[in-house]
Amino acid sequence: MGVTQLAVLRAIQRHEGEALSRVAEDLRMDRTSFYRALAPMRRDGWIALAKGPTGRTRSASVTPKGRRALEAVDPAWARTQSAIVEKFGRDAWASLVAELERLSACAEGVAVGARARL
Repeated sequence: MGVTQLAVLRAIQRHEGEALSRVAEDLRMDRTSFYRALAPMRRDGWIALAKGPTGRTRSASVTPKGRRALEAVDPAWARTQSAIVEKFGRDAWASLVAELERLSACAEGVAVGARARL
């Protein structure tokens, strides 16, 4: 499982039953890239797609096979993430995460302002 697939599956878990556009937004992915990432996961049986309440939206859920795939990668992912944090330094990591969150909020503010001007 690639990093993108892992991120997408985790986001689908967080937003199960919500519109796919919301999941893409959470990931800060454009819709084309997001839908392209879904295709192999659907083919492999990791996710199931469903129509939304209005029929205009779609949602996704992680299947039992997808949950097993996530459980299989969890230990390796946790070890890798811990090793990166230790090598980078805990304080440096915390600062980086805080700055990335600040950057994300700044970018969102710019996007909201741009939409308001349209």
